[in-house]
Amino acid sequence: MNVDFDPSLEAFREEVCAFLDTAPTDAIREAGRKTTSVFAPFEATMEWHRLLYARGWAAPAWPVEYGGTGWSLEQRYIFSEEHWKRDLPPLLPNGLIMVGPLLMELGTPEQKRQHLPGILSGKDYWTQGYSEPSAGSDLAALSCSALADGDDYIINGQKTWTTLAHKANKMFMLVRTNRDGKKQQGITFLLLDRTDYPGMHIRPIIGLDGVAEQCEVFFDNVRVPQAGRVGAENEGWSVAKALLKHERGGAAHSPAIRRKLDAIRAAARDATASFGGPLSEDPVFQRDLGELEAEVASFEHVEKLVLSGHALADDPAMPSLNKVMSSELSQLLSIMMTRVAGIDALPLQLEALEVGSGVQPLGDPFSLVAMPYYLNTRAASIYAGSNEVQRDLISRNLQTVRA
Repeated sequence: MNVDFDPSLEAFREEVCAFLDTAPTDAIREAGRKTTSVFAPFEATMEWHRLLYARGWAAPAWPVEYGGTGWSLEQRYIFSEEHWKRDLPPLLPNGLIMVGPLLMELGTPEQKRQHLPGILSGKDYWTQGYSEPSAGSDLAALSCSALADGDDYIINGQKTWTTLAHKANKMFMLVRTNRDGKKQQGITFLLLDRTDYPGMHIRPIIGLDGVAEQCEVFFDNVRVPQAGRVGAENEGWSVAKALLKHERGGAAHSPAIRRKLDAIRAAARDATASFGGPLSEDPVFQRDLGELEAEVASFEHVEKLVLSGHALADDPAMPSLNKVMSSELSQLLSIMMTRVAGIDALPLQLEALEVGSGVQPLGDPFSLVAMPYYLNTRAASIYAGSNEVQRDLISRNLQTVRA
């Protein structure tokens, strides 16, 4: 099936290119080059968010009535493709891809009025309070409690791996409001209008890559309004599943993956193989790169089929399939990056990775990000639902279709 885009979209592509070539500042471009995880360097990325908002392009996937662009799926793909070609930082996903669409689907009119404008403009950044020390992949085992008291909840407990909580001014979280019945029951979804409530303490975690991106968050009798609840009390598991649908399938991933593959191919031409010639001419490396190219091309084709209106777009297994393929490809790419960089990837150069530091890396820019990217992608097959769980969901959907 031919899934090439209509040539009439080239005028749109030219408009996108003209903006992306001129609008980003030097700091924004540097942040893009130094992005080593799903979350790009915070300050420069939020600056880029605000520039895109001023253009009207911050949320291409949002409905027009909430500030979206009105672009077709093909236009959104083209924008993503050109964005990644220029190594620009991806906008942070928690607001635009996760809680924003969730509120459009399940939020009250007041919650939409209160929160969607700040998400769209980049005024607010939302952190996700899900995982706990005893409830990571088994999220339903969470124990952080919220006890109703008048018009408020009183929260006690702990969250961990709470990305960029120390930078956030908002939080969405899951809490235990009832301990009876199955563990999926008795969970409630809450919006916290700030991250500095009395009794709330945030402690950054230094990751394997040396960066404080994740955090622990502690709650000691933290009082928050019940008005922040999304959905009914004790029905938060269904709300969380609705949000995960957006998290797993809320963006086109193949342009970013293609860009990583192109960078690997270019770096291999300058790397030296064990026999002394260019690594790109090593037969074993050529074989492995060819296999990776086939995997990337397959994933691109699947995403374009979805965009073209193929029946896959409505398949309930598609978000899980997208998540498994994209996360495992990112891990394969990270392995290949360290293989190309070789011993130059070993030192973690934190100062050189910091946007605006002016510190020159010991090696080339490719080697600077290879090891941090490898370390960060170890978690890709766990977050947003572990890949083992996703394969189970895919299998269940296939069995339902066959039945």
